[in-house]
Amino acid sequence: MIIDQLDAPLEGSLRPTLPGRVYTDPEQFAAEQAQIFEQTWFCAVASSDVARAGDWRTVEIGRERLIVSRNRRGEARAFFNVCRHRGMQVCTEESGSSRTFQCGYHAWTYDLDGALVAAPNLTSMPDVDRATYGLRRAHVREWLGYVWVCLADEPPSFEETVHGEVVTRLGELHHLDNYGIERLQVAHRIRYDVAANWKLVVENFQECYHCATIHPELTEVLPEFADGWASQSGVNHGALFAPEVEGFTVDGSAGAAVIPEIAPDQDRRYYAITIRPNVFVNLVPDHVIVHRMFPVAADRTIIECDWLFLPEVVAAGTDVSKQVELFDRVNRQDFDACEKTQPTMSSRHYVDGGVLVPAEHHIGEFHDWVADRTGLQR
Repeated sequence: MIIDQLDAPLEGSLRPTLPGRVYTDPEQFAAEQAQIFEQTWFCAVASSDVARAGDWRTVEIGRERLIVSRNRRGEARAFFNVCRHRGMQVCTEESGSSRTFQCGYHAWTYDLDGALVAAPNLTSMPDVDRATYGLRRAHVREWLGYVWVCLADEPPSFEETVHGEVVTRLGELHHLDNYGIERLQVAHRIRYDVAANWKLVVENFQECYHCATIHPELTEVLPEFADGWASQSGVNHGALFAPEVEGFTVDGSAGAAVIPEIAPDQDRRYYAITIRPNVFVNLVPDHVIVHRMFPVAADRTIIECDWLFLPEVVAAGTDVSKQVELFDRVNRQDFDACEKTQPTMSSRHYVDGGVLVPAEHHIGEFHDWVADRTGLQR
């Protein structure tokens, strides 16, 4: 773990960032895996990815591999993907559906609640307790149509942490409830492999000082973003669509059916929420965009992005390509910027880091959050 004494805050408009090594050092990344990703609530899979009993998907959270699945009662489950016999991964594919989980090494077999139900010669070993030698569970919570997992022995309060992030951003939880995200459906998903540290991605999402430079399509739809002030810098502020814009689309044309429960003051506005450590939620009148980050190395982050629409929009086969194209362009522009920033984090001229201008000062709270959890002294 890196322990650096950062410089005192600069005078006037500029404030210091984290030092460059925090984005490249394997020990710092290991500390983040252990103290952040393995100790907080992590948004793992869409509930629709494990819609039926026996459906499962494997994910990496911190240093661990997990099986996220659904049992016969329709309850979400998360198991450490470690056979209790000799430690082989029980599920070796990305996803599947099965009545049981069976290790491919010695055929130890577990039911959908993780209990050991069969193994060669198990009947001749009556002292082996099947519950004791079941798959180890992680804590699970379903919310917003996603399965959230916590690997900690004692998970933090979901309400104080996850819900709390939303309240900090929107003022009240019901402002998010208005979008009825649980009943929306995934109309499109794109998986991005980004050659950059996860913190660079979070910082990028939280500020719009770069928007006028690299997001021409976005600033046409949300003209206030061209001034450099992100909606996340104010409580419950949503960026207003340009007067001539009809929908959150790449050409400003009309979108799909508006989510009926949103409040009048939420119409024709874009809201963005960061739910640490790995989720971005983007709210617009006719759809919701959810990013889930999976940090896999100090310089590599997998990001899955889902575009969610009303069930009737998806069922009708409505063309949503213009909505998808707008934020896909934004994603690619952002991720390109992060990838071009990552190599210079190891430069001798970035040892002490850079600076935050006033439009970015709120990023400093994220830096404090990382430092507090990993022992990085500010």
